[in-house]
Amino acid sequence: MAEFRTVARLSEVPVNTAKVVRHGMKMVALFNREGTIFAIEDTCPHMGASLAEGTVHDGVVACPWHAWRFRLADGTWVDSPKLKVPCYPVRIVGDDIQIEI
Repeated sequence: MAEFRTVARLSEVPVNTAKVVRHGMKMVALFNREGTIFAIEDTCPHMGASLAEGTVHDGVVACPWHAWRFRLADGTWVDSPKLKVPCYPVRIVGDDIQIEI
């Protein structure tokens, strides 16, 4: 059964920034967009770049290496919805950012 785990403090991810956290063997990119936290797998499936280092526009992060674009809300590749990166449900408890793994 999946459960929520604390991966960072809200104060560590200021508005309109991103942070990479490790949860077990997973690298997860946390994005704070206008106060809403999103969590997707940090590794671009194309060549392995860190998505947290990409640019975000209208809820979509563009990979910094080759501009593959993924929706923060569900991890879907904008150019082909058949491909997705894992996306994790997020909840905030006090100052804790928790994701469901």
